Amino acid sequence: MTKRFLLFIFCLSIGTFTSYSKSNLDFNNSVFFGKKKIDFGCSETDAEIYVNGKLLGKGSMELVVPTKDCITIIVQKIGFLTEKIEFCNRKNMPKPPKSYYLELKPDDAYNASIQTDIANVDIEFTCNSTTKDKAWRLINQIILSHFDVLEMTDKETGYLRTAWSLQTFRQNSIRTRVIVKQANDSPVVFKVKLISEQSGLPQTSVKSDQLFKEWDRVLRTYANIISELQARIK
Repeated sequence: MTKRFLLFIFCLSIGTFTSYSKSNLDFNNSVFFGKKKIDFGCSETDAEIYVNGKLLGKGSMELVVPTKDCITIIVQKIGFLTEKIEFCNRKNMPKPPKSYYLELKPDDAYNASIQTDIANVDIEFTCNSTTKDKAWRLINQIILSHFDVLEMTDKETGYLRTAWSLQTFRQNSIRTRVIVKQANDSPVVFKVKLISEQSGLPQTSVKSDQLFKEWDRVLRTYANIISELQARIK
């Protein structure tokens, strides 16, 4: 009777230990693999926070990293560089932090430009008191004071086009050119278009037309071309 009782106690102990060890292992796994929460904040309170492509907050929010998964955070605000961060909750990878603070950096392309409504549109100049020869000479002088290379110029047809001027920034490439067309003979009317385009990427080749799109801003270097033409050609 005593031996049977002792054997029962021994088996009960083994079962209890096994059950405890198994539950303890499951608990540890759940601690490691359970969803993680991150108190996320950035220096700009109105910056947009995208989680896996969806806008979920501004300035600060609580992020949740699912079990055995990763999330991609993109933070955007006009005038600041776009930031991209990834947090993962997977084995053999760094654990997500309990809190994370992001300091947004100023956008150098934005600071080097101004917003304008004269970019990428035709602006007309009527020569009421200026001859075509004088107007053409003034146009060339003003444009060459801002651009180094004229890609095409034809006085007879009144057509002028500068080569693209490219400037690269940390997260953007901006290309600018001017096109002049004579639109009328009597009176003499010229149309001038200041073309400003961005790629949204650094170090973009000026010849990669498919990567550039119209930009509603103009680099400060070229911001006064239209106003100078308006003031001198009348």
